[in-house]
Amino acid sequence: MKKIAMKNPVVEMDGDEMTRVLWQWIKEDLICPFVELRTEYYDLGLPNRDKTDDRVTVEAAEANKKYKVGVKCATITPNAQRVEEYKLKQMWKSPNGTIRRILDGTVFRAPILAKGITPYIPGWKKPIVLARHAYGDVYSGVETRTAAGDKAYLVVEDGQGAVKEKLLVHDFSKGGGIVQSVHNLDASIASFARSCFNYALDVKMPLWFATKDTISKKYDHRFKDIFAEIFEAEYKDKFAAAGLEYMYTLIDDAVARVVRSEGGILWACKNYDGDVMSDMVATAYGSLGMMTSVLVSPDGNYEFEAAHGTVTRHYYKHLRGEETSTNSVATIFAWTGALAKRGELDGTADLVAFAKKLEAATVRTIEEGEMTGDLVPLFCSEGVQPKKLSSRAFLQAVASKL
Repeated sequence: MKKIAMKNPVVEMDGDEMTRVLWQWIKEDLICPFVELRTEYYDLGLPNRDKTDDRVTVEAAEANKKYKVGVKCATITPNAQRVEEYKLKQMWKSPNGTIRRILDGTVFRAPILAKGITPYIPGWKKPIVLARHAYGDVYSGVETRTAAGDKAYLVVEDGQGAVKEKLLVHDFSKGGGIVQSVHNLDASIASFARSCFNYALDVKMPLWFATKDTISKKYDHRFKDIFAEIFEAEYKDKFAAAGLEYMYTLIDDAVARVVRSEGGILWACKNYDGDVMSDMVATAYGSLGMMTSVLVSPDGNYEFEAAHGTVTRHYYKHLRGEETSTNSVATIFAWTGALAKRGELDGTADLVAFAKKLEAATVRTIEEGEMTGDLVPLFCSEGVQPKKLSSRAFLQAVASKL
């Protein structure tokens, strides 16, 4: 058959461990037989990030800005144990954090629903979409350890270096500890707010935004105020016309409301809150392997990825020659999201149609009883007996449906 042509490349960001293995198999089994795949390739595997002093991550993000569409494999954010394991020069920062800082967008995460996969919270009948701010907070934080007798201050200088404010963070006279500072930008928060309001209108979902402004009376309260100001000035009438609600509430109240809801909500969270809550929501829907993630920047850049990690335990089984049953669905949907967006921007209808057919084939494979091991205990569909497949066999089953 004649393969589907691509007018422009997508930026391909390779990753680590078991997801890196799946990445190659997905291309071999599901994409390259049908598409003349064009990518601008960057190896974001931890060894290459260390080799390039993490310059490759910045280069990949800049390429994403150039070509507008990127697709990223899961990567390792090293801790002390990983530094030793991989013999790293230093404890490199999160590549996702670096890319999000450069693109300055909002991460939207949504569950992939399949008949027979019942959420752990049975009341959830509709998708809950997480909107995660993709700039600042702990992901751009500055932190250090302190010794007994140290004092830590938060100091703000003006443009000429004169001290405007000096606040005592803590007096460590009774013993050493740790200290951290975080920041954010009014402009980035405003972009986050507009992205959330626009997305809510596009998908016709009510928007809830939640922080902890009762405790963080300046930092979190600034988020609350900017959202309120933009909503009143630009979106109140649009939401009313669409019959949609915008609500601000505390993060703990939002959690309680979400658990009691039937879904169908766009839930906007700050960076760290969104990181944690999206994993909670994904797991409650069945599996972290069934959660899409896309970073959308205000100037029209898109970066698609799976909303989970590198599946380390399976990777070491794979290295020992043992068979694994690793869920690749979210990684497949990262590729389909990128290909569909590339086709949409380039006016390549065949590429968009291919991406949608691959998504449908993936979901149909599960619904007809062929799946990876994590989904078998969750699957219940009358007349369908679930069958556990290996990592590669699942991809081959999807290929047969495709």
